[in-house]
Amino acid sequence: MQVRKAALAFIFVTVVIDVLALGIVIPVLPKLVVAFEGGDTARAADTFGIFMAVWGLMQFVCMPLVGAISDHFGRRPVILLSCFGLGCDYFLMAWAPSLAWLLVGRIISGATASSFSTSFAYIADVAPPDKRAQYFGYVGAAFGLGFVLGPAFGGILGNVDPRLPFKVAGVMALLAAAYGYFILPESLAPGRREKFEWKKANPVGSLVLLRSHPELAGLSVSYFLMQLAHVALPSVAVLYMGYRYGWDTLQVGLVLAGVGICSMIVQGALIKPLVSKLGERRALALGLLFGVIGFAIYGIASTGLLFLIGVPVMALWGFATPSLQALMTRHVSGSEQGKLQGANASMTAIAGLIGPMIFATAFSYFIAADAPVQLPGAPYLLAAAILLASCAIAWHVTRTEERRTT
Repeated sequence: MQVRKAALAFIFVTVVIDVLALGIVIPVLPKLVVAFEGGDTARAADTFGIFMAVWGLMQFVCMPLVGAISDHFGRRPVILLSCFGLGCDYFLMAWAPSLAWLLVGRIISGATASSFSTSFAYIADVAPPDKRAQYFGYVGAAFGLGFVLGPAFGGILGNVDPRLPFKVAGVMALLAAAYGYFILPESLAPGRREKFEWKKANPVGSLVLLRSHPELAGLSVSYFLMQLAHVALPSVAVLYMGYRYGWDTLQVGLVLAGVGICSMIVQGALIKPLVSKLGERRALALGLLFGVIGFAIYGIASTGLLFLIGVPVMALWGFATPSLQALMTRHVSGSEQGKLQGANASMTAIAGLIGPMIFATAFSYFIAADAPVQLPGAPYLLAAAILLASCAIAWHVTRTEERRTT
């Protein structure tokens, strides 16, 4: 029991450290790209879109591959190698002399960060069945904590030196690897391991499940559009805030931390009572409509104050994802729930692959000197339209759900 508690504590600490390290570089990486592009924000937006797309591609390819590797070789080596790889990668980016080397760093980061799902698998291995949801919740809280603290620390450190956040993140990841080497036991016994098969590492194979039921297929389209719209936030947020409002690295980091805090409040305190009162279908629609309004505010906000008003509104979008996922789980059997989550992860990865290019290109095009109209908020207005389509599709395909519950 003591070993189990120590292992679970390590997973929590490791996730916090890894997400904190990822969050630390968020406010500074786009600005580093701007510096390499000679201060040209439009060109930097195009370049950063490529960086984001490459990262998404590595996630898409490596997530199922890393999962299959951990099923065969065990969780411990995957988690430790991931921490070590992230640490080395951050130092590579800290000393990158050119955009090409920075891109190499993003490729490595996308591959090594794809092992976060192994942490969930570790918990499933060691936690009692009746405690798994509780411990999964702890890991979710660890993600939230890392993304709240990371951008704030990154903003503070980036104000000192734009390369410093990468070095600090590298130290943190290597410390996590060293800590785990001495503390973390293997959770997957040799007798429970599976033979490695390439077909299980196929990133698109699980998507077939989504065609098994008409309503599930419609909900999956809504889910994909929602994930695609979400990509607008990391793709252009830092560049947008700097270009439109003149915010420095510290200000951007603090705003991103505020976004994380608002999201934690919604997901930790408001979702359960709202879904209990309205039901999943209405909570889904309400959350998506809040997202539409939030993106619209971001897109038209002419001042930083107006943008900040959109932050708590956007956080209420958080009602949508758990409601949509709950609706989707009703259309697969108990033995297919894992496949459903894998399919959702694949859709998220695909959105992360194509979304950065779409939104970064829109931003670059509408801030260029020869643009037909200067509209820096174009990516967010486009995201609002995508979310509105997601809402319409979800509401339409769940109309039978409404009749069943009335």
